[in-house]
Amino acid sequence: MTPEDGDPRGDAVPLPRILYDTAAPAAPGGPAAGALWRLAEPGRQLDANVVRLPPGHRVDTHREPDLDVLLLVLGGTGVLTAADGTHSLPAGTLTWLPHGSTRSLAAGPEGMSYLTVHRRRPGMRIQRHQPAVHRM
Repeated sequence: MTPEDGDPRGDAVPLPRILYDTAAPAAPGGPAAGALWRLAEPGRQLDANVVRLPPGHRVDTHREPDLDVLLLVLGGTGVLTAADGTHSLPAGTLTWLPHGSTRSLAAGPEGMSYLTVHRRRPGMRIQRHQPAVHRM
């Protein structure tokens, strides 16, 4: 085991940390839309974001082919549109967005803030180009 795995004998034992207060209003001068917070801790296995959609804004229809996503509405309201129709998203709603599903989000009249959590995407790897071999 290594210290990152939680070995208590290591010098750098990972400790729980309070990262963000989802009940606090957005800081003045902060973004009115987009990511308010991102999980950026080194060695993490998850990605997480707190996102704000102002009234009338939306996340266009898209499909996540590889990752399941949990979405928790923190404040405001919104609408999830999926292959099976529209779903109301009041504050407190926890939604599972399975990989491969198609969906869009639209903020309600007071906007919507939400937390998303999913497995961390692997980093991009840059490799040397291997020219194709043509056989005759």
